Amino acid sequence: MSLDHELPAAAGIVVAAGQGLRAGQPLPKQFAVWRGKPVVRHSVEALLSAGVKPIIVVIPEDAADMADAALQGLADVRCIVGGANRQDSVRRGLEALATEPPEHVLIHDAARPGLPHSVIARLRTALGHQPGAIPVLPVVDSLAHADGSVMGAPAPREALRRVQTPQAFRFSYILRAHRDWTGETTAGDDAQVAQAAGLTIALVEGDETLQKLTFASDFAADTPPIRIGSGYDVHRLEDGEELWLCGVKIEHHQGLAGHSDADVAIHALVDAMLGAMGDGDIGQHFPPSDAQWRGASSDRFLAHAVGIVAKGGYRLGNADVTIICEAPKIGPYRDTMRDRLAAILGVDKSLVSVKATTTEKLGFTGRGEGIAAQAVVSLVRN
Repeated sequence: MSLDHELPAAAGIVVAAGQGLRAGQPLPKQFAVWRGKPVVRHSVEALLSAGVKPIIVVIPEDAADMADAALQGLADVRCIVGGANRQDSVRRGLEALATEPPEHVLIHDAARPGLPHSVIARLRTALGHQPGAIPVLPVVDSLAHADGSVMGAPAPREALRRVQTPQAFRFSYILRAHRDWTGETTAGDDAQVAQAAGLTIALVEGDETLQKLTFASDFAADTPPIRIGSGYDVHRLEDGEELWLCGVKIEHHQGLAGHSDADVAIHALVDAMLGAMGDGDIGQHFPPSDAQWRGASSDRFLAHAVGIVAKGGYRLGNADVTIICEAPKIGPYRDTMRDRLAAILGVDKSLVSVKATTTEKLGFTGRGEGIAAQAVVSLVRN
């Protein structure tokens, strides 16, 4: 629901200038993917869809490429480099808006991506009565002072609130408050800066979905504990070719034809792993049109898939490969195949199964024209 025709115009500042090291992501947490999109994009999209614009996104130095990728395609959004701390970053964002000052401004931490429209509406409504407003939630746990490692006196929770963002202000008031700030320490949030300037801050109801993403577990909880993928591949049998199955060379009067070594079993397994991660298929990662993969050993493809799984925070739960052919007989090679796959995958042999079946002389495999393979994998979250 857009509010821009009901309330004074409001701009937004999304603070995304931190490093987010505690989140354990391969890049600053504000640019890491959460629920299918970069963390910072969630907040920016929520503000835009509620009629809050323009939006200034304050980012770290040298993060322009990550920010551009995270915010690609969004209008009324501009990135600027932040300062030495959060307060400096917010002040820079305010100054960036000061050339065409809005009546109201919402200042939000990118690390709180679950931003409901209802909270935005309550904040903007409250600015009709007070120069500032912040979303808060009650404290539900018992509190106590700490005397070193020993419990001290109980602390009453009735008068305490958990403070969230976005925090909303009449723009001219908060800009002046930040310009006039003389505190010896950095303010914890913008409400403290406003309060130090003598502004009254209204409290509105917050939302539990505004939880701040801080630790690696906050991202892990957003991913499924188990992923399942399946793969299927076929290659033609031809004279003069080598026959490789599951990384094992098999003596046979014909071999499989393909751009690489045509290891149909590994190709099916790679597709199963990529499918489980939602990361395309083997043809996208190793296109047949690319000459560098001509005759390549398929264990390179499987090692690549293992790396994608690990980068995504998963490990192999188990792999089950079925080879479909009339000849050669797979039984004599089964254990060697399991050993080879386990070595490439970096797992114990007990997690790898290799089976074989025929089609009772039916179809292209039954006629000995080719070999097919299918694979199923489970991936377990680390």
